[in-house]
Order: sequence, then C-alpha cells, then structure tokens
Amino acid sequence: MPRARLEVADIFRRYGPAWRRANAGHVSLSQLKVMSAIEACRTEALGGHVAACTKCGHRHIAYNSCKNRHCPKCQGPAARDWMAARAEDLLPVEYFHVVFTLPAEIARIALWNKKAVYGLLFKASAETVMTIAADPKRLGARVGMTSVLHTWGSALTHHPHIHMIVPGGGLSPDGTRWVACKPGFFLHVRVLARLFSRLFLEGLIVLHRTGQLAFFGDLARLVDADAFAKWLAPLRKTEWVVYAKPPFGGPEAVLAYLSRYTHRVAISNQRLVSANTNTVSFRWKDYRIKRGDRMKVMRLDTHEFIRRFLMHVLPDGFHRIRHYGLLASAQRKVNINKVRTLLDAETARQEDASTAEIISLTLREPCPDCGGVMRIIETFRRGQVPRSRAPPREQAA
Repeated sequence: MPRARLEVADIFRRYGPAWRRANAGHVSLSQLKVMSAIEACRTEALGGHVAACTKCGHRHIAYNSCKNRHCPKCQGPAARDWMAARAEDLLPVEYFHVVFTLPAEIARIALWNKKAVYGLLFKASAETVMTIAADPKRLGARVGMTSVLHTWGSALTHHPHIHMIVPGGGLSPDGTRWVACKPGFFLHVRVLARLFSRLFLEGLIVLHRTGQLAFFGDLARLVDADAFAKWLAPLRKTEWVVYAKPPFGGPEAVLAYLSRYTHRVAISNQRLVSANTNTVSFRWKDYRIKRGDRMKVMRLDTHEFIRRFLMHVLPDGFHRIRHYGLLASAQRKVNINKVRTLLDAETARQEDASTAEIISLTLREPCPDCGGVMRIIETFRRGQVPRSRAPPREQAA
C-alpha cells in the first residue's frame, strides 16, 4: 500500500515536541512511549532490511515497524496475521454483531480509570449475553463470542464501547446438540440492555467500595459512597445503548468485518487531510445525519488533536480483544471441533501443498516492478548503514 500523504507520525514529529513541553507533568509514560514509537516507525531509527526480487533483481530498502498497537501503520499486517489464525475458528452458521455502549457519564469516570472500567465493560457485556442466551425461555444454550474494545468516536472523542461478534447459536446444556437461534434474530436488545446496565452498575459499585476508582475535578466529591450512589441513581432508570446489526452474509463476511475492527486505532492516516502549527483537519462521519453524505471535515487545534489521539492509549498489558464462553482460549479448539461435528462440518483444514514450502525470509508483498517474489538479502540494525544499496527512487520508508 502506498504511503499516505499525511500521517499521524508526521504530526507527532513536527508538533509533538512543543506539545510535550506544554503538557510536561501531565502526560503518562505509556503515552510518551506511544508517541516515540509512532515517530520512529519505519524510519532508519529502527533499522530494517534490503529486499531483492528473485526474478528481475529490483531492490529496495524497508525500515522496521514499531509494532505498537496504537500505531496506524502497524495494524494492517497485525490484523492479517490475527485473521489468518481466526479463520480456523469460523463455524458454518449465522454470525451477529452486538454493540454495548457506556453512557457519557460513565465514560468520564472510565477516562480516569481505564483498566478497571474497561475491564468491567468487557466482563459485564460478555456475562449479559451468556446469561440471556442460557435462559431456556430465550435460546437455552451456551454461546461464545469475540469482543473488541473501541474507546473513540469518529471525531476522536472518548466513546467506550464493545463490538461483539457472536455465532448464532450455542451448545445445549448437556453438550449433545447445537441450538440454533431463529434465522436473522439473536436476542432481544432491550433485554440485553437492561441486564447489561444492572450488571455494570453493580460491578462499578464494587470497584468504588474496594477503592479501585479515582475521581478528579468536579467529580471529586464522588469519593464519598453516598454521593456516588446518589450520582448513579438516574443511570438506573435510563435506557442504555445496546444494539444488534443484521447477521453477516456468511463466515467470510465475518472475517472481512473483523479485519476492519480488531486492530483499528483511533484514527487512520487515510482520514487525515492537512496539518500545520495551528490546525489538524481530518474526515469524520456525523452519525446524527440519517440520510445523505455523513462525511465531514473537522478542524482541531493541533495540540487538541494530539491530546485526543493519546486519550485512547490503553494501559500497558491491557487486552483489547477477548474471547468468552465457547470461544474462550482454554477450550476453544475442543469446543469448535465439537460444534463442527454436531453440524457435520469439516473438523480440520488441510494445508495447501503449494504454500507448504515457503522460502525463508520471503516477503508477503510482491515485486513492484514485475510481481515476482521478494526476498530479504540483508538486515541492518538501528544506526547501521546497509551494505546493499538500492537506487534512491526505490528506497522505501
């Protein structure tokens, strides 16, 4: 894929130093590490390799990726690798997409308590679906799901929500039957929303009672248990946003969808329009518009753009893709093979003989000149100059 005309890395390199100075003492170490990683990504600072075409002899230099999960440039390859592994887990059934969103009031608390509140969001949403699905009056089955956390809205605002992909059915309580949901219908979203809000609020009270929540600014008073309970009361009466989209066209469509969502970051380089010392412009989608063109251009103060991007940096070690129920990592393979047997589906995929023998150090991308196989002929570390030189026009960042 050709390099985007403007990248988040360019904005960080040009305007990041001034932003760091202006916000000294108010930026976390994790955020500083993300900035440094993105700035260095695919530059000589990280070293790289020289690739040569085995057919026409074309050569180019490619610098190493930072592999940071918040980097817009690194997520494409990471998503492809993740999807290749998940392809083996797909079942020949309908798949549904369910979204769980936190109210704006809770999102404010989550911004200061990311690990605790985001973790609770994962737990409460998964428990909601598994509980309702297990109800004999609903589906009466043990289901599985893959959940992905997004913390942003299209305008880079703080908008924590879970994208959940669920197979349309589950194993019977005794594990001897596959119980399919009604065609085109999974579970009532209103029932899901009510249980989700109750479970989440109960969990939030536990976090408060055990001292796992911090409060600042005009919400500092919520440290008091009575004040916190009073503040939560209206949220018990409101309808929380949970919605389910129509089922996917098939397992292949599930993979296509997941490839867009699992490794997405707050903003892609392709959405950036322009940047200077004062302003960053980028495209965003206005979901308030029901018909017509919803794409608009937003202009933010450059320092505000950087602040909003870094607002979505996750705590170190926090997993933003999780599997539950039948798809939980510990028993996933066993459960999937069991379901396939019940559905008379294939229980294994044969490796394609044509790809069984791959040349060592062969690259995925073909030669840009002739389409031949590219192979790494030299690697070099940061600070080193490659011995094998490529013509200047063929050097790649």
